[in-house]
Amino acid sequence: MPTNWLSDSEQHAWRMFITTIPDLNAALEADIAAHGLTMGDYEVLVFLSEAPDSRLRMCDLATALRLSPSGLTRRLDGMVKAGWVDRASCSADRRVMYAHLTAAGLEKMSVAAPDHVASVRRHVLDQLGTDGVEQFGELFGKIRQHLHGLQPA
Repeated sequence: MPTNWLSDSEQHAWRMFITTIPDLNAALEADIAAHGLTMGDYEVLVFLSEAPDSRLRMCDLATALRLSPSGLTRRLDGMVKAGWVDRASCSADRRVMYAHLTAAGLEKMSVAAPDHVASVRRHVLDQLGTDGVEQFGELFGKIRQHLHGLQPA
């Protein structure tokens, strides 16, 4: 089967995407660094803050963050040391470990959140305008749906 090469406009769109993502990630990281957080740390705090009882099973948190169990352990080590997250075993099943957002972690996220939101607005949403934001959400929704359809059930 012959290769279906990208057209000039497709190539331009693809290149803009792959060369912009690292710069966007760096800008978002820089804006949250003043709080002593990485974007990875902030993502952990957000997931835990939105979970029932501010806790998640470690395996579920690792899946949500797209990390291996050992990657999650490394990510949480510093957060546990800082007092933002703690780990606890499940009383009903000792094989299950939970990550739990502490009061200090909630406070850390609450203080950082306004700056993070301002960063997202400044670097992404304000650049797109209202119509662009709607399109952005729709386009990435289609890509996400496609990618999730590829995953085994």
